[in-house]
Amino acid sequence: MGNSYAGQLRTTRFEEVLHNSIEASLRSNTVIPRPVFSQLYLETEQSLAHDGGLSRTENDDEDDEDGSETNSPPIPYQMKPPPDGCCTTDGFCQAGRDLRLSSMTSDSLDVPPGFLLVGIKSPSLPETLLVCAVDRRFLPDERGRHALLGFSGNCTGCGEKGFRYFTEFSNHINLKLSTQPKKQKHLKYHLYRNNQGALVKGAPICWRGHGKSIVSIAFTPTGKCPEHSMASGCHHVFISCICLHLIDTGHGSLPQLTGNVSEVLVSSLLQSCYLSSQVLPRVYQHYGPSPIQPLSTEMQILLTVYYLVQLGPDQVPLIEDLEQIFMRSWRESHLSEIRQYQQPQTPSQQPLTPSQLPWLAQLAASSCGEGVVVLGEQIRSLAQGLEQTFSRLMEGRLKNTNYVVIIVTACIFVCAAGKHQCRALAETMYSPCEGLKEINHQLSTGVAQELIHFCNSLGQGDNDKVSKAHTAQKIHSHTVRKTHTVLKRELRVPKTPVQWREVRSIQLAVARKLLSHVCAIADSSTQNLDLGSFDRVSFLILVPPSEVTFQQTVLHVRSSGVLQELGTLDQECASQREAEHYVVKMDQSAQAQIDNLIQEAQSNTYTLYILVHDHAHWDISSASYNTSDSGSGLVDQLLNSRRVRDAPNILILHVTSFPFALQTQYTRISPYNEIHWPSAFSNDVDLYHEKTRYFGVSELLESTRSGSSLPLMRHDSSFESMASALEERFPKLHSAVIRTTVLIQHYCVALMAASGRISGSHNLHKHTSVETLEIVQSLLTAAQQCPARHGHMVLLRIPSLALAAWAHRRLSKVRRQLGLEESFEIILGNPNQPLNIGQTFTDQIKTWQQIQDSEWIPRTYLELEALPCILILSGAEPLGESLPRSLKYCDLRVISCSYLQRTTLEQELGLAAYLVKEESRPPHDPGPGSDLLESDAEKLSSTDNEEEEEGQENEDSPLSSSQQLQSCPDSGALDPLSAQPVSQLQTPSPQAQPLPPTQSRRQHSKSTSSGSLSPRSSSPHLSCSWARGVSRPPSVLLPRALCDIIMASDSSGLPRCTSFLPHMSVAWASSFRPLLSKMMTCTEQSLYYRQWTAPRSHHMDSSNRTEGRSDNFHPRRLLLSGPPQVGKTGAYLHFLGILSRMLIRLMEVDIYDEEDVNYSQYICSNIMKTMPFDYTLHDPKYDDISAVYCPGYRPSEDVYLRRRTSRIKLSKYAAYNTYHHCEQCHQYLGFNPRYQMYESTLHAFTFTHLLLGEEIQLYFIIPKSKEHYFSFSQPGGQLESMRLPLISDWSPDCIKSPIFTPTTGRHEHGLFNLYHAMDGASHLHILVVKEYEMAVYKKYWPNHIMLVLPTVFNGTGIGAAHFLIKELSYHNLELERSRRLEGGGPAVDVWPFIILADDSCVMFNTVDLDAGPTEHAVSLKQVLQHMEACPDLANYGLCGIRKWSSQTYDSEEPFSRGHLHDFLLLNVDRSQNIQYDQNRFTCHDVDFTLRLHSAGLLVCRFNSFSVMKKQIAIGGYKTFIIKTKMTDVPTSVGPSQYICAPDSKHLFLATPAQLLLEKYLQHTSQKLFPLSTKNYAHPVLSVDCYLNLGPEVTVCFVSSRPHSVNISTTGLLFSGLLLCFADTFVTAGFLKKFTFLKGATLCVISADRSSLRQTVGRLELEEEWRFRLSDEFQTANAKEDRPLFFLTGKHI
Repeated sequence: MGNSYAGQLRTTRFEEVLHNSIEASLRSNTVIPRPVFSQLYLETEQSLAHDGGLSRTENDDEDDEDGSETNSPPIPYQMKPPPDGCCTTDGFCQAGRDLRLSSMTSDSLDVPPGFLLVGIKSPSLPETLLVCAVDRRFLPDERGRHALLGFSGNCTGCGEKGFRYFTEFSNHINLKLSTQPKKQKHLKYHLYRNNQGALVKGAPICWRGHGKSIVSIAFTPTGKCPEHSMASGCHHVFISCICLHLIDTGHGSLPQLTGNVSEVLVSSLLQSCYLSSQVLPRVYQHYGPSPIQPLSTEMQILLTVYYLVQLGPDQVPLIEDLEQIFMRSWRESHLSEIRQYQQPQTPSQQPLTPSQLPWLAQLAASSCGEGVVVLGEQIRSLAQGLEQTFSRLMEGRLKNTNYVVIIVTACIFVCAAGKHQCRALAETMYSPCEGLKEINHQLSTGVAQELIHFCNSLGQGDNDKVSKAHTAQKIHSHTVRKTHTVLKRELRVPKTPVQWREVRSIQLAVARKLLSHVCAIADSSTQNLDLGSFDRVSFLILVPPSEVTFQQTVLHVRSSGVLQELGTLDQECASQREAEHYVVKMDQSAQAQIDNLIQEAQSNTYTLYILVHDHAHWDISSASYNTSDSGSGLVDQLLNSRRVRDAPNILILHVTSFPFALQTQYTRISPYNEIHWPSAFSNDVDLYHEKTRYFGVSELLESTRSGSSLPLMRHDSSFESMASALEERFPKLHSAVIRTTVLIQHYCVALMAASGRISGSHNLHKHTSVETLEIVQSLLTAAQQCPARHGHMVLLRIPSLALAAWAHRRLSKVRRQLGLEESFEIILGNPNQPLNIGQTFTDQIKTWQQIQDSEWIPRTYLELEALPCILILSGAEPLGESLPRSLKYCDLRVISCSYLQRTTLEQELGLAAYLVKEESRPPHDPGPGSDLLESDAEKLSSTDNEEEEEGQENEDSPLSSSQQLQSCPDSGALDPLSAQPVSQLQTPSPQAQPLPPTQSRRQHSKSTSSGSLSPRSSSPHLSCSWARGVSRPPSVLLPRALCDIIMASDSSGLPRCTSFLPHMSVAWASSFRPLLSKMMTCTEQSLYYRQWTAPRSHHMDSSNRTEGRSDNFHPRRLLLSGPPQVGKTGAYLHFLGILSRMLIRLMEVDIYDEEDVNYSQYICSNIMKTMPFDYTLHDPKYDDISAVYCPGYRPSEDVYLRRRTSRIKLSKYAAYNTYHHCEQCHQYLGFNPRYQMYESTLHAFTFTHLLLGEEIQLYFIIPKSKEHYFSFSQPGGQLESMRLPLISDWSPDCIKSPIFTPTTGRHEHGLFNLYHAMDGASHLHILVVKEYEMAVYKKYWPNHIMLVLPTVFNGTGIGAAHFLIKELSYHNLELERSRRLEGGGPAVDVWPFIILADDSCVMFNTVDLDAGPTEHAVSLKQVLQHMEACPDLANYGLCGIRKWSSQTYDSEEPFSRGHLHDFLLLNVDRSQNIQYDQNRFTCHDVDFTLRLHSAGLLVCRFNSFSVMKKQIAIGGYKTFIIKTKMTDVPTSVGPSQYICAPDSKHLFLATPAQLLLEKYLQHTSQKLFPLSTKNYAHPVLSVDCYLNLGPEVTVCFVSSRPHSVNISTTGLLFSGLLLCFADTFVTAGFLKKFTFLKGATLCVISADRSSLRQTVGRLELEEEWRFRLSDEFQTANAKEDRPLFFLTGKHI
């Protein structure tokens, strides 16, 4: 059926080459001229099948006038007005009688002799014809000739006769024409009566070539043959005609056929091919100055003849080839028009005329002798040509002829006269289902018995010898059984525990790709998947209705550990029944399990259900085409139902090796949701350091080209010859019946010959083939030579269940007669039945795998590793069954050659897909085209073999018994490099003994899957063929026709099968599609099929189209594609596990888990009772800053290099970031139905402050839904204030304190969603953002109130944000008091507290003293309401809570006084005179708390509550970038470069001066204060501020304010003095109260050099401190950036 072309397509136009070749042929002296076709289109084409969805309708017939007329414009025509009173209705004659064909179909009409009924086309009634009777002398014949001029006709309505002019007649029948009436234009069709006597439309009237229409018909007259034709035999005659005279049934004026005419078949193959090649795409319809035309029908006919000439005697024409020939001819003919359509066109070659066609076709056919016979020049009608053809056939004159081509002016008939061609073309007209039914019918009715008896007689003349051999074998069999029993005892070892399979790196990568795509769906703005709302994962795997595939998938689920990973099971290993709950066969019983899953999904909305549709290409039929017997359409009925489609917690994952049928114009899967296995073509596999190499179709093809050894993929010439001979002998039998019978007979004879039980067996060799004999000999000798009886598997693929059952019975009978029942097993692989093997072989497997369970039986083919057997795999197509590594021969010699689709071919070839170790692969590198064949090479399913076969990695095979295969015993060690199977065996040890249980590991199947075992031994035996060859891919035997097609390449170098129609359920969208490219990736292939294929009406995606949309993708649907046997099942099972872990991780958060530091020497009951202020810093985040001096305490010198965290599961009261959007949060986040989303208003607010020095304008962004928290001058007017409650107000569902959260760089990760934390309580939450971040925060948090800092604050730190919040809040408090006074209420009763919260506070806890004490989660609402309800809260200046630690909090004091951080309740009224330092970047809260305490305000920590802080690595106020002002200078600068001498040339930095100063003091204070380093007893005295001088320096804070609270410094010697922006409260007298060590360091900091000198003079510092000119410094800022200055000195 295939054709391997050679040669190159020339660039000259077809017509030019054609005419030049004809001229050269006529001048040649040779008898047979060279065929023109070989010069034109002999380059290998990709076969692209087309189903003929295109056809012409009657309305497309041309309205061209007679060809003899000129091309002048039509002459306007004025009809003669009808007589008065006449009928003028369209479709009626002037007498008022109906002439419409639809009305006269059953009328009895009077047609005079010599007249014909003709259909007239009326321009006003295009949908019907008008009936008239016309004298046949005035009508043309089939060739468009011999029509007399003029007209003679009768009206069939009123019966008026004798119309001599067509103009007169057209007036009578009311044609109402605008142009001159012409019979050539309006007499369009012959009319005739069908078998029911109804008048119907027939063939078009051929007016000199006009009105052409195309149809293809096939005849198979198989009646009783005349005696004189018995020599050639009765055989099918396949006639394909291109009939330009079209009668309704398509066979026109055919001669009277004799015989069984009920077997006449009608084919539309050529019709669809011709029509699709004549319908130009829109882009070419009006291209350039002159329109580009499709190929003419004459050219198509001639190309068809050339194509038939080139076919070999055993080849069958492929419509795919012919279609591509047409396309190449068209492209070549219009190459310059397409490329240079904007330039003037050169005159084209003279087109081919109908008169030239017959002799050109005969000239082309002359090159092949009698192979193609052309009847044309002497044939005057189609009937005459067919009559001659049948006559020649019956006379035996077509013995050497394959095709007869009948060419008349208006039509062509192609009659397939070759027996092989007749059979093949007739069988292609069966659908796969119909073909199997025909085979079953022939077997059940006994039609095939003659063939079976004939084949059984071959090679069995010694039947008595077979019987004698059977008798003699009984004694031998007894001996074998006894030996086998002893061997089982010797090889049995203790059972080993179940060990889960490890995941290879490439499988892990694919699993992560799947997870990434799921996260992408969740992260998209469509909100089709809310991962944050799920707390667990469940799944259901859908597999085809094959019991072996079902058990195979259950095996994978059990061994993968996914059930334990998902928390479904507590025990170590899942039972068979538990695993079966998660796998379902797609048969009629699947409905109940899918319904249960949907009900579970509806009730468990917090569970994410994954529907894995494995082997997804199997059933893609529409549910509307479902029949009760076929069961097709079930996937569409279940997976595409509205209940599954609309469920927000069901995600569908399609897994397949052949995704083409799911990639159409109406696919439900987005191209962005496709995941492709890493490709060897693009070297993606190399990234994962795989120790295996995939061996698929590309590598099989490469083995055929190497020439160094026998190809792994080949055909059997001897078998083909024998099968062809019997096909001629039995023409009525289906070829599958004949080929299967021959093949099984070959196996039977080979068994007799190879068994050695029959004398003279060498005479049997002529009745079998060498290939079959080799297969059988390998099967028998491997088990006989191995002491452990290891052997190979032979796969025999027989699609028909009936033929497979017959083959099983026949082989079993011969095996029994030869006494070989215990030598090898014969297994019938019926997809509807479980695996069944004999007890002897089951015991053998249990011995190898050390299985102790007495009830264990193998359920999958993977568990048959090393078992010598013939597996007869039946079924219309493979259904995902994986095969073991011991598969040595893949016999596909009887698969069908009639259905050439890419999926059909590749899943059959995929049975041989294999994973081999990298260094042990065959010595052929795959061609660069192997990427396209990643899917070709894909084995028949995605329920593939998963695991790494590397013994060195100690990976496990998930057999249900979980036992290791015992390898061959041996008496001596072997060279590991010469005898060891390099893909599995470990380094041999000197002694031959089984591995101990602790070291045993089960090995894997021929691919990467679990469940099959490979040899592991310290010393394998040389005689064990299985151990030696386990790393070799299997050999594949194909039918010769398929082998020719697969091994041929197209113009791009790809195998032709890659360019076939991808699936029977799809059709090409256009014949004018581009060719597949050799360099296409899997993604590009997907886009190609999405553009150029359309689903047929019975495809489940055919209804997936929406008006006005180019796509209709399902948002929760993924597609995983990859080669078979490569590990897809393991990858998606691992994906389920990591998805579950990710969901758990989404419910967990990394919390800072650190014990308070610096407590060891301080806390005692006496101190706690007096409640002094604790100056010591206990927050671990400040473990690396300067300690605050406190008498009697020495800090720890331990510094933690990395902060400790714990992973904690989120409670129901957690705060969330932007990735959380559950249904309860929709309104909180901006989905309030009363307001449009994102509807908010920008309001300006102005206030002044002394420290700011000028009026500051702020902006509030207030959503419409939050405007009630503010007061305005009028609705929609000027913002006046933020409303505050009264102290006396209280509500159980309300928080009184406004919450301010300053944030930067965390618009996605900041925890601003307080809905769950507040437990639904009403609260006022304000995000404080910088101006340049306003837009991005507004985008992510549209329903949050935002306070936008002024522009001058863009470069400031956290101190500025807290400063502005506090001062703005106090200003607002005053405004609210004024508003209350104006309203007549008390001013002092306004609530004065605000909350300053960090953007990483995630959860809150409380101590339960009654339970231990223990901590448990509480809502933020409970914490705040408890604090706000505290008595005398107004007396407190600042309140807070402690930071959470996993260590149990053992303090019995509910309150304490000390430093507070992260979550503060601030009294803006009492702290009016204490401000945050607006310039600070670090430690601002320590500085503020110390100044607040020194002012006498009460600072209180609620120890019964704790806050959990999430570790957020992104953004925050601690993210500082210190860079230079010059972009071409590296930005890496050290702390020593943060300062410089004034007026010096130095590299200036683009960083705030305050930040440079703080960082310089933090990192270099040991140089600045040398006496203070690690000298806690002599701290540095810091007046009115706290600055971090590094962890080695201790700072003693004192306040210069009158009546301030300071620690006692009596007798304390200070090692340094720090004065930062000293104000007037700092005097010389104040400083004289303190004593300093000699050599102590002074550091004075001021805003400029002038104020620096003034401070030195005012404080009389020169009296006790020595200064040098070189001791003055400034921060490394340019003058315009206002650097800070400081002066250092030494104490005298």
